[in-house]
Amino acid sequence: MTALLTEENVLRQLRHRLQSSTWRHIVVLTGAGISVASGLPTYRGPGGLWTRPGMEEVPDVELLARDPSRVWKLFGSLRGLVGDAQPNAAHLALAEWAGRLGKGSTFTLLTQNVDGLHTRAGSPEVVELHGSLLRTCCSNPACTQSPFADTSQPDAAPTCPACGHFLRPAITLFGEPLPVDAEWAAKKALRDCDLFIAIGTSGTVAPAANFVRGAKYAGAWTLLVNLTPMEPRHPDFDVEVLGPAEQVLPVLLSTASTLA
Repeated sequence: MTALLTEENVLRQLRHRLQSSTWRHIVVLTGAGISVASGLPTYRGPGGLWTRPGMEEVPDVELLARDPSRVWKLFGSLRGLVGDAQPNAAHLALAEWAGRLGKGSTFTLLTQNVDGLHTRAGSPEVVELHGSLLRTCCSNPACTQSPFADTSQPDAAPTCPACGHFLRPAITLFGEPLPVDAEWAAKKALRDCDLFIAIGTSGTVAPAANFVRGAKYAGAWTLLVNLTPMEPRHPDFDVEVLGPAEQVLPVLLSTASTLA
């Protein structure tokens, strides 16, 4: 079933199901689309970051090894946008909803975003699958330097004060595995999931693209909230709701006070 934002009766039906069932293990996956209303670009959608002139080099692990300063330049302007951005109605709706869940219910928010807006909105149990653009870390895995908060936008890759290797944004680049702790938390949450909602994601970046399959295997009811339909449609999503996340989520979650 595909629900359009203008079909208020369908949204009411979905909201009723969210309210009338007792969800014990909720998993939410968010992508760049949830942060558009905060002034941040998507990556592959219309006007997305990787579709802009001068962004032909998608930052991956090979580019980092070959030219770490180029990685800093690619992400410098985005780091400035992220630092200025504020949580929007979608982030706040999720945080408020999680705060209303009763004892015995778990809520895990898996995000592909590197903007930190879910944490700033007040959501608990946020798992940053791709790290945070507002942190810097050493490129040397054996270094003792811990990742640290950082909003600087250097033109060239700075060096680590502890070991002399170059520093890098603390994010997961293409070709790199997810952080071990984030991957473990995602697998643990999906194992017992009975409600799975994906929001603002293209559904094309692995391994997050496969999370709905894991949720469905666990027996979860699965929803996708996105501005455009998934092409081709993923068979493991029970419901596809089309519309801006900042408009859809407050409608779906605003009165969901009987979930537990």
